[in-house]
Amino acid sequence: MEHQRFEGERTLMRIHIGESDRWEGKPLYEALVELFRREGFSGATVLRGVGGYGSTSRYHTEKILRLSQDLPVVIEVVEYPEKIEKILPKLDGMIGGGLITLEKVRVILYRPSK
Repeated sequence: MEHQRFEGERTLMRIHIGESDRWEGKPLYEALVELFRREGFSGATVLRGVGGYGSTSRYHTEKILRLSQDLPVVIEVVEYPEKIEKILPKLDGMIGGGLITLEKVRVILYRPSK
């Protein structure tokens, strides 16, 4: 099978939130992924951490059995810088507590030829 190859620069956006964060009655990470899809982003990945802490310095871990867990969640998106900048105001209204990091990345993308 032949593949097409693309190489270039994009922006990597990482959004660090808690698993229990909500937006309009649903998990915030789901709402964010839906937003990125509606806005035509290339893709998004949600990663659930096994432990971590944020600004409160309260450690959250999956080792402690609790009814209400708030494990760390990271949503990663790789996209054109202009698209990332355009969506930031919407994220400001959705993320009540968290962290967004942006960094320039070199992308090598492989796709099957059609």
